[in-house]
Amino acid sequence: MWTDPDDDPRDKEGAGPDGELPTLEDFLTGYRMTLRMKCEGLDAEQLARRSVPPSTMSLLGLVRHLAEVERDWRNWISDGDPLPKLYGRRDADFDGAVAEQAVVDAAYADLEREQAATDAALAAYADLGERVGEERIAVRELLVHRIEEYARHCGHADLLRECVDGRVGQ
Repeated sequence: MWTDPDDDPRDKEGAGPDGELPTLEDFLTGYRMTLRMKCEGLDAEQLARRSVPPSTMSLLGLVRHLAEVERDWRNWISDGDPLPKLYGRRDADFDGAVAEQAVVDAAYADLEREQAATDAALAAYADLGERVGEERIAVRELLVHRIEEYARHCGHADLLRECVDGRVGQ
């Protein structure tokens, strides 16, 4: 088991949240927490290890990638000029995930900042059916897409972590 079920911070007793928005937010929070848990206890080298060749994915790369996509999602809902890429060219989020503690610290700071900014931007819309941005994407669709992105990458994180130190997901 990844963590003792009695100590798993993702497990809550009682009824789940009431309503669509609280339910979506609860799932997003759970997947965000899962990603962090998959990375806990590893040093910079382990986080940056590309443990499933020939893929360039690493746990650190996933953290950086999710910071980048949080920023991209804000671009989807904005009518203004898009924010620049955090890490530059395509795949730089993975390619630049090197085994340096400063890079690890920056990645976590980037992720936290970008998550908070996207959360704040979406909180401005009370109607989940409202269509926003140039693409006229529904707020609901964006929330579901965020959950899907984190869930998919938590699956990758399971495999990456197992290759690093043998710990498996649950």
